[in-house]
Amino acid sequence: MLKVCLVILSFVIVLPASADVMGRVRVIDGDTFDVAGVRVRLHGIDALEDKQTCQTEQGTSWACGAWVTSTVGTLFDGKRARCREVNVDRYGRVVARCSIDGRDVGQQLVSRGLAFAYRKYSMAYDLDEKGAAVNDRGLHASRVQDPAQYRATRAKGRIPPDRTCAIKGNITKSGQIYHMPGQRDYERTGINLNKGERWFCSEQDARASGWRKARR
Repeated sequence: MLKVCLVILSFVIVLPASADVMGRVRVIDGDTFDVAGVRVRLHGIDALEDKQTCQTEQGTSWACGAWVTSTVGTLFDGKRARCREVNVDRYGRVVARCSIDGRDVGQQLVSRGLAFAYRKYSMAYDLDEKGAAVNDRGLHASRVQDPAQYRATRAKGRIPPDRTCAIKGNITKSGQIYHMPGQRDYERTGINLNKGERWFCSEQDARASGWRKARR
């Protein structure tokens, strides 16, 4: 009798662990840092855009977005952070949970009323925001538009229609400048095709068309 032996091979798939980004912080805005030269978007929180305005209870407008950026800069610029990667977003930024001096940065910002819990992606800071709201801390003492809604109303021309052609060719007083995903002004730059602005699929294409790279 012929005996057939079956050998079953077992494969173990090892998934890469989330990476740590460690180094000194340069604050870009209320929820975005450069950490050791890596652009990091803080996970689970959402901060105002730099140009957003708010209203006091008396109806006076004030530059709350710029205030948030300045205040976060005062708190964290130059300090050493440790950031645990969660994922990478469509702009090429590392989305991460960061800590400074052993304290969760996202939690500090939400608790102080400098940012909001981004419940679409995480409920981690839900109670922190509720505590800040009850006590009128920071932005909760003013009338403020949800930053996601603010961005949505200004999204036209900012999101590439083709993800493989995501370089933004912007026309400014300084000339024709292209912005790469991950650069400082990439997200806030909108492309108006009627003005001659355009999308590029490669840096080579942009340079060949007479555009120069943005410095930051």
